[in-house]
Amino acid sequence: MEKILLRCRGWFWPLDPEIGPNRCPKGSKLEPGKFPHNWSKTVDRAQKEKTVEQLGQIFESSGVVVVAHYTGLTVAEMQDLRARAREAASSVRVAKNRLAKIALQGKSCEGMSDLLEGMTVLTFSEDPVAAAKVSEDFAKENTKFEILGGAMGENILDRAGVTAVSKMPSREELIASIAGCVGAPAANIAGAIGAPASDIAGVLSSIEDKAAA
Repeated sequence: MEKILLRCRGWFWPLDPEIGPNRCPKGSKLEPGKFPHNWSKTVDRAQKEKTVEQLGQIFESSGVVVVAHYTGLTVAEMQDLRARAREAASSVRVAKNRLAKIALQGKSCEGMSDLLEGMTVLTFSEDPVAAAKVSEDFAKENTKFEILGGAMGENILDRAGVTAVSKMPSREELIASIAGCVGAPAANIAGAIGAPASDIAGVLSSIEDKAAA
């Protein structure tokens, strides 16, 4: 007997008389002698795994990550935050806390998982200061954006820690400052800073080594 499935308004309606007019959830197919198989579960699992992988890369590669509550922010306000972040070479990501906690497992900043409660949003940047500056500036103008803390490498930051980081010079500001002090071209100093979180002592040491060579 030929099996016919008629899709109507998002529902599959089997017309096989052996089955009767039973409905199956959207995305499922009910066949004689078989149980419905919901393919959406497989797709959902794959999407979650991809999200965990993406979040893991964020936690590994970012110089700083800021966690904040955003309850009550309008769509326009969130768009404003994203625009400010883009201008500062930073990004904004909203993700389920459970998936973010899974992504944090085994990472140097795993202690940040304690901050992931309630409606949270992540602001992050490769520069170890940029995302903190964006978050602080936005929080001053939007009281519904409540900074909880974050992480700078393996260092877990509380609310005061994020404020302290935001007051530090950015990578570009640091390069310009050192260039003015030591008289070295900014390009040379930029090359000496191999990692976003390199400290001033390491930069000066690299410059001295290159000058002596």
